[in-house]
Amino acid sequence: MIEFFFDCSSPWTYLAFHNLLPMAAEIDEPIDWRPMLVGGVFNAVNPSVYAMRDNPVPAKMAYMLKDLRDWANTAGLTIVMPPKVFPVNSVKAMRGCIWVAQQDQARPDMPPKFIAYTRAVFEAYWSRQEDISQDAVLANICLHVGIDPAAFAAGVADTAVKQQLKTNTDEVIRRGGFGSPTLFVGQDMYFGNDRLALVRAAVLRQRGR
Repeated sequence: MIEFFFDCSSPWTYLAFHNLLPMAAEIDEPIDWRPMLVGGVFNAVNPSVYAMRDNPVPAKMAYMLKDLRDWANTAGLTIVMPPKVFPVNSVKAMRGCIWVAQQDQARPDMPPKFIAYTRAVFEAYWSRQEDISQDAVLANICLHVGIDPAAFAAGVADTAVKQQLKTNTDEVIRRGGFGSPTLFVGQDMYFGNDRLALVRAAVLRQRGR
């Protein structure tokens, strides 16, 4: 089992989400999707992220944007840094990931919608620069993937859904995580889209291959 702790507010997480799906399918390894709030992680254990945003190193920032473009081109994705809303408050979108996954589990007779919903959230923010903190944007995402917006709105306000998001965030902090995406194969932690080859090797190593 590959555990994938993630927040849709990160472009590198969008890349990892996109690239992990075919890799896991290729090696026939299930993914345990663990939505969390990366802002909560930064506040608790990695406040240096905020200092870097306030005082970026120009050369490093220019290279990071080039690196992101290169990865996006390789993956066939359109990723554009949102010019107006960054960072974004992703709490409702991430609660939505939890609620949609719960609905999939509760209705195994229906086509699952978690992957479609999560991909649509990434696309809305990182490809179309839509503000995923807004209820109207999330409602349109729901309509696009066949989810009732009213049921979604009630679901993301549910106390148990809110608590699960906090529990996931607390867990990744407790296990040594400091950002998104954070992946685990057993107790081994891997951070970032560019570590997926190491994740693949860890899975095969555990199988004795």
